[in-house]
Amino acid sequence: MALPSASPRRESGAHERPRREHPCRACPRHECPGGPVSAGYEESLRFAVLGRVRAWHGDTELDLGSPQQRVVLAALLLRRGRPVTVAELVDAVWGDEPPTAAVSVLRTYVSRLRKVLKPERQAAEAPQVVVSVADGYLVRVPENSLDLRVFERRVAEAKKLRTAGELHAAAKLLHAALDGWEGTPLAGLPGPLAEAERSRLVEERLTTLETCLEVDVQLGRHNEVIATLTALTGEHPLRERLCQLLMLALYRSGRQAEALAAYRRTRGTLVAELGIEPGTSLRELHDRILAADASLEPSAPEKESYRLAPATRQAARPAQLPADLHTFTGRQAELKQVEELSSGGGTGPAPMVIGAIGGMAGIGKTTLAVHWAHRVADRYPDGQLYINLRGFDPTGSTVTPAEAIRNFLDAFGVPPQRIPASLDAQAALYRSMLAERRVLILLDNARDTEQVRPLLPGTPSCLVIVTSRSQLTGLIANDGAYPLTLSPLKHSEAHGFLVRRVGAARLAAEPQAAKEIIARCARLPLALAVVAARAATHPGFPLHAVAKELRDSQDSLDALAGGDPTTDVRTVFSWSYEALSVPAARLFRLLGLHSGPDISAHAAAALAGLPLRETRSLLVEITRVHLLTEHAPGRYSLHDLLRVYAAERVETEETPQERARAVERLLCWYQHTVDAAYPHLTPRRRRIPLQPLPEGCNPLAFTMRDQALTWCETERANLVAAVHQAAAYQRPDIAWRLTAAMWGFFYLRSHLHDWFETARVSLAGAREADDRTGESWSLSDMAAALTAMRRFDEAIVHLRQAMMLCQRLGDTTGRSQAVGNLGNLHMQVGRLDKAVEYTRRSLALDRASGNAWGEGIALANLGDACQRLGRFDEANDYLEQGLGVLHATGNRWVEGVTLDILGTVQHRLGRHDDAIQRYHQALETHRDVGNRWGEGHTLGHLGDIHLATGRPAEARARWREALAVFEEFDHPDAKEIREKLRRLEEGARGTEHTRPGADPADVGVRPADTSTT
Repeated sequence: MALPSASPRRESGAHERPRREHPCRACPRHECPGGPVSAGYEESLRFAVLGRVRAWHGDTELDLGSPQQRVVLAALLLRRGRPVTVAELVDAVWGDEPPTAAVSVLRTYVSRLRKVLKPERQAAEAPQVVVSVADGYLVRVPENSLDLRVFERRVAEAKKLRTAGELHAAAKLLHAALDGWEGTPLAGLPGPLAEAERSRLVEERLTTLETCLEVDVQLGRHNEVIATLTALTGEHPLRERLCQLLMLALYRSGRQAEALAAYRRTRGTLVAELGIEPGTSLRELHDRILAADASLEPSAPEKESYRLAPATRQAARPAQLPADLHTFTGRQAELKQVEELSSGGGTGPAPMVIGAIGGMAGIGKTTLAVHWAHRVADRYPDGQLYINLRGFDPTGSTVTPAEAIRNFLDAFGVPPQRIPASLDAQAALYRSMLAERRVLILLDNARDTEQVRPLLPGTPSCLVIVTSRSQLTGLIANDGAYPLTLSPLKHSEAHGFLVRRVGAARLAAEPQAAKEIIARCARLPLALAVVAARAATHPGFPLHAVAKELRDSQDSLDALAGGDPTTDVRTVFSWSYEALSVPAARLFRLLGLHSGPDISAHAAAALAGLPLRETRSLLVEITRVHLLTEHAPGRYSLHDLLRVYAAERVETEETPQERARAVERLLCWYQHTVDAAYPHLTPRRRRIPLQPLPEGCNPLAFTMRDQALTWCETERANLVAAVHQAAAYQRPDIAWRLTAAMWGFFYLRSHLHDWFETARVSLAGAREADDRTGESWSLSDMAAALTAMRRFDEAIVHLRQAMMLCQRLGDTTGRSQAVGNLGNLHMQVGRLDKAVEYTRRSLALDRASGNAWGEGIALANLGDACQRLGRFDEANDYLEQGLGVLHATGNRWVEGVTLDILGTVQHRLGRHDDAIQRYHQALETHRDVGNRWGEGHTLGHLGDIHLATGRPAEARARWREALAVFEEFDHPDAKEIREKLRRLEEGARGTEHTRPGADPADVGVRPADTSTT
């Protein structure tokens, strides 16, 4: 049994049969809302809200439209056939701020839903699904066509069975009810209704899971639930019921000390977080465990169930290895090496990792790994796991350790909703599943050690094979991995390769042609396989004709000549390319102009200057002939060799003018879409001046901050590549605007390297083009990135240049921003008098220009400077004034920073309770705006004050939380937190400093742009 995930691990694609059972089968017709429904179309409809809001007609998934339109459907479904007024629907979709035409838009949503749920092709006499009633609507479908209703009925029936003493049947129903969940309910839906219902349903699921676990414990399934309960108590440390179940399961499993330790953890959390002791029942259970109370042992029926459990519920035995090629040949020396490693010289296999470092596509790393794995698979009777980590797929998304672990847990039969949300908890459950099992694990195409290490088992009974283009030095040095570097096949092996696939007779008949083919394939297995397939499927072709094709095509991709791995399959690409329609071939060519790792359907439409619907159709066509991969819904990637091929095609088949227009459309699409996200991430900050959109370019729009932030994170690599491409295409105007628009995203997510590189490229381009406006913006962006990287002196140089340039340009706002940031930088390096001087100048400029936004920030900065100087009363006055202005202007971002500084003031004054209160307020504000950097710093400050007040355990907990935040983005401040934890572990007590010798005044959190306007 495993932990439920807070979000779905995967989603069914369109037209895919849903995994949950058909909910209508349990629904008598007389129970359906709205009266009896005739058998037919309505009864074939099924709806889901326990995950994304979805609907099916039979096995076909229906397109429910925009998130707002899905909110309307969800509101109707959740009302269970009762009417919902128009006013209630408007409030559900938009809350307190509906648009002017809300009612009209709402009716449009309803009209579209009617067409989707009852298309015109359905019989006219069939009843309408969405029905108008008085001042509103209701939905009329069988009640059990909704997954939520199926869940509720199963839970209710389980409750009756449990009351009647039928525990096995109750457990089966509860497990089935939980299996119906696909993830976070109403996932992705905006509005107050979705938020309220989501919270309610999440709580309902957790309560049901607690009941399910309790029944499992009653049935004696102690060992099975411990891993799940351990993870759950980690995620919900304040739920005493979970702690009770974990303690009982541990005690009944003979782990009394661990049961008592679980109690101590929960009690410590309750006391630290809420200031209360555990409830009576939890305390009583603790006392009974201490006394080894015999009544805690399972009853006779429970013991019998426990004995039967292993025999009746076997864990799944995965067998995920790809098929071994029956034509495998060669690699005898390498196989000998790995066989020696596999044997280990002992009674069983030792833990071991193989790094196959080929360095080029088509070298045969995966083929060898799969062949070896099949040869030794019988030594691992508990199964084989396989995953392609896509670490070096040039345009595909790298598989995260969490995604890989979820796939493996799925292979062991762990239900999706019981998989933990955090990586640590997932890894713990994964290692628990592998404990005392002998499993072979093949991790294909790993990128680096960090991607692999969480996937290593904690048991010596498993074998791990890793393939990678990286050397994985950390894995070799620290985890005992054995490196194996593959080279091209020997000539004799390449000849044997062709013999196995083409036949000895054909090669013997034309030895010179065979020799030429091997040479032009550069003895690369992938290239040889492509040519061998061509020859095998055309047995009438003489080999010298195949060799001639390769020879004649060398002007295209230098077909397989010279040993260059990027030029070995052009011919086979052309065969697929020629099968495309003319529009699809054009789109494929243009994809060669895209410099990012993958591309969305919307971006592809901008690149081609085509409507989205037409573009999607062409992408499907290209994908169908394997020239493109849809690695995620709506996201496409080109293999590295296909990218070369597409780039060559576009170079030869499109005019320079058309290539330039396509690149401009794409770059402008990214620029304007980032600008649409900008106000959601940095509200009221001054907007970047944009240029008009080219024809055929339709950027995205965003309605919610999380939506904008998610898009930026998804497209981060593409956005960075777009800045570099704009500079390369002599479009510095696009480069600096795109970089400036990503300011808030880079800061919120601390992508410091990307921030610095894009700012550097933009600044160089603007200067080369003599674009003074672009130069001033880029100087500010460079200074912000350098400040975040703690390269303060360099940042000061850039800000001074920006200040002087803004003054020459008459840019009062930009000048005030530069002056304020100079004050902040002088404060960071300890020049407090200069900090006060610059900040006062910034405040005067903001007040003179009526810039309340900048005024609030300047007041906060003055307060920080004063507290560092020890002028606490003055600091408090400035900070409180700043809070008022910041609140009035809606600047929640700097409001969180200011609250943190106020906490520092109270800390320095020895008012620890007040300081903790301010820090918690700051933490809440940081989380509200998504300021992860600020969240990490404030967590660090909470650790400081806990240590100062003699609570090292609480300090350690807060610092660990801060470290997790900083490590999430590889932030340099992680080093400082690690040092604090190290000194704490070594017994250093009684310090509240941010770093050795630092004054508490230095603990303030500074935004990278403290005069944002």
